[in-house]
Amino acid sequence: MTADASDVDFDVVPETDQSFENALANARAGRRLTVADGIELITTGTDVDGIDQRRKELVLEAADRRRADVVGDEVTFVANVNNNVTTACNTGCLFCNFKDTAHQFETDHHEDHAGFTKTPEESKAVVEDAVDRGVYEVTSVSGLHPAFGLNDEHRETLDPDDPEHNYKPPERYTTDPHTYVDQIRAMSDAGAHVHSITPEEAEHAQRGVDWGYRDVYAALADAGLDTVPGTAAEILVDEVRDVICPGKIDTAEWVTAMEAAADVGLPMTATIMYGHVENAAHRVHHLDVVRDLQDRTDNITEFVPLSFVHQQTPLYDRGVVTGGASDAEDELMVAVSRLYLDNVDHIQSSWVKFGNAKGLKLLHCGADDFMGTILSEEITKRAGGQHGEFRSVADYADMITAIGRTPVERSTDYTERRVLDPSADTLGPRLGPKADGTPLVPERDDAARELASADD
Repeated sequence: MTADASDVDFDVVPETDQSFENALANARAGRRLTVADGIELITTGTDVDGIDQRRKELVLEAADRRRADVVGDEVTFVANVNNNVTTACNTGCLFCNFKDTAHQFETDHHEDHAGFTKTPEESKAVVEDAVDRGVYEVTSVSGLHPAFGLNDEHRETLDPDDPEHNYKPPERYTTDPHTYVDQIRAMSDAGAHVHSITPEEAEHAQRGVDWGYRDVYAALADAGLDTVPGTAAEILVDEVRDVICPGKIDTAEWVTAMEAAADVGLPMTATIMYGHVENAAHRVHHLDVVRDLQDRTDNITEFVPLSFVHQQTPLYDRGVVTGGASDAEDELMVAVSRLYLDNVDHIQSSWVKFGNAKGLKLLHCGADDFMGTILSEEITKRAGGQHGEFRSVADYADMITAIGRTPVERSTDYTERRVLDPSADTLGPRLGPKADGTPLVPERDDAARELASADD
C-alpha cells in the first residue's frame, strides 16, 4: 500500500498458513474461498514482499474468466443523477471532505462556507429536471444534519438538550432540511427511482427512540424509497473503523441495518472504501462480512470497490496517510471481490474514482458494471477527485465497444436492461420514466440557461 499506516498497530494482519498456489487453484475451480485464500490472492502471496507481477496477472485472469462465466460480456450502466441533500454533519470521519461542520449552518454563524442544504422542494426540482432529460435513478447520500429526523413525530420526540440525540430544532438553521420522509417523498414524486438512506443515515433517523432499523426502512419505503446504498461501510472491521470513523456505527450495526432493509424488501448495494490505513487482510475480512450478509439476505445487487481519494481529507492533512491504493492494488481489489463474492453477480468499476482508462482496465479484472451518468457528483470531487462529473450514453457506447464488450443500459436493481446499438445516429437513455432516447447532456449553469432563454 502507498498509505502510511505504520503507526497503527492492528490485530488483524495479512498472515496465513495457505499458499498462493492453493488459493489460486481454489479460485480457478470455482470453490468457495476462505479468508486465507482471499488474503493470498489479494497480496499475490504472503511469502513475498510487495505485489508479484506474474502472480497478479494470474489472479486477474481468473477473475476475468469468472466474470465472463457469471455475467458474460455485457457492461452495464444506469442513467442517474446525484442529489445530495446537505453537507452539514458532525460525525467527523477522517477520510471525508464532503461534510461541513453543522454549526456553520446555524443562523448565528456569519462566516462564509461552501456547504449547502436543500429543502424538499429544491430536491424535487433537481430530480424533476433530470427525469425530464431521461434519468432513471436519483442517488442521494447526505451529511447527518442535526435537524434531520425520520418524520415529524421523530423530531418532536428528540430532545435538543440531550447531547446524545445530536439534535437541534430546524429554526436554529438558515435552511430547514425537513425530514427524511419529506426528502424521499419529494424525490419519489419527481418520478425517479430513489436510491438512498445508507445504514448510517438510517441510524440517524432513529436516534433517541427505540423504533429500530426495520421501522425506519418501512416508513421510508412507504414514502418512495426504492433501493438502499450500502455505503458507510468503509472497512467492516472495527479496529479500522475506530481509526478512520470513530463516530460512525460499528460493523454489527451496519449489518443489522442492511438486514432490516432486506427484510422490508428493499434491494441494496454494498461497498468497500479501501487504500487508507487498512491492510490487505482487513479488505478480505470485509468481503467475508458482505458474503455472509448476502448468504442470509440474497438482496445485494452489486458490490462497489471505492478506492480512497486522499488529497483533500483529514487523514492526508494530518499525515496519517501519504497516498491511496496503487494501480495494482485497485486491480487486485476488483479481482478478488469477483472471486470471493460468489453470491453477488455484479462488480462495479468507478470511472469517478479511477478515470476512463483505468476504469476500463478494471472491466478486464472482474468488473462488469461501469457506474452511471451522474449529472452531479460532489463527494469524490470534494475529496480531490479529478475525473469529472458526467458521462453520456454515447460516451458509454464508445468506450465499452472499444474494449470489445456490449454496452447495456440498466435499471438500479438490474431487472430492466437495454442493449445499446452503437451505430445509432443518436444515443440517449430509454429506461427512465420520461426517457425517449434523446441524448443526455450535463445540466447547464444559470448563466447558460438565461442566455438560452434570451436566444429563444
